[in-house]
Amino acid sequence: MKIETTRFGALDIDESKIIRMPHGMLGFPASLRFVLFPHKEGSPFFWYQSLDDPGLAFVLTSPFLIVADYKVDMKDALKRMAWEENSDDGNYELYVVVNIPKGSPEKITANLIGPILINNTTHEALQMVVADSPYSHRFSVLQA
Repeated sequence: MKIETTRFGALDIDESKIIRMPHGMLGFPASLRFVLFPHKEGSPFFWYQSLDDPGLAFVLTSPFLIVADYKVDMKDALKRMAWEENSDDGNYELYVVVNIPKGSPEKITANLIGPILINNTTHEALQMVVADSPYSHRFSVLQA
């Protein structure tokens, strides 16, 4: 499948790699289909490109690279998505959105209270909202 994006131009996407987000991303409810791909080889960052909005792409990374003992309770997310609670943990991947201010990469932040949980079996994802978190939506990556 070919898609046209603002940032990357034309991309050839394997349809089996499409991730569906029935509830969309917070603030972007109309974008329900995404594709995840590495920023570049060896980089800890990924692009999460919307297939529904050619100009919408998020930078993601693993929260465990920022906070090694990062933990979130996934029970509500698993229930909301009707995913199996006791399935192999390898079925799920957790990412956080990072913000790298233009011209100030040293001010990079991560949204540790809005992680994205991806189910690799169903190719679905949900952006969670973590209540009562010790972290913030603008957690300083370099200070961690």
